[in-house]
Amino acid sequence: MNPTSRITIGTIETCNLPELNILDLPVRVDTGAKTSSLHVDNIRRLKKSGRIWIRFEIHPDIHNVDEVVTCESPFFDVRRIKSSNGKSEERYVIKTQLDLGGHQWPIEITLTDRSDMSYLMLLGREGMGNRVLVDPSENFMLSDPLQAGKA
Repeated sequence: MNPTSRITIGTIETCNLPELNILDLPVRVDTGAKTSSLHVDNIRRLKKSGRIWIRFEIHPDIHNVDEVVTCESPFFDVRRIKSSNGKSEERYVIKTQLDLGGHQWPIEITLTDRSDMSYLMLLGREGMGNRVLVDPSENFMLSDPLQAGKA
């Protein structure tokens, strides 16, 4: 992909995960992280029409922890991921659409406990692919920061 056709994003943006009904989710863009991850609770495996699915809960508005969204997604994979603190853990992986400023593409997201982090979602290099350029001096280049976390 030609660098001029890539979208430029900041280190913090607001994204949508439309297939999961998650809107206006603040995301930390991290070129140092290989994988993308999402903070979720109560992860469970289930079968639907003979296929394995993952059901989980997310609190998309960090200012309203009473709001809980229950999501379901087809199981995609399980991977061993080394987190920023050096611990290695197995995580479920789902594949879903990412909408960043009206630009959409499929990404793989690992499901984990990010409760000790400032942002519920981390967008890593694999999720960015060759679609974006990151300006480390900017935030919210594609979105309104006042909408972040307000579903």
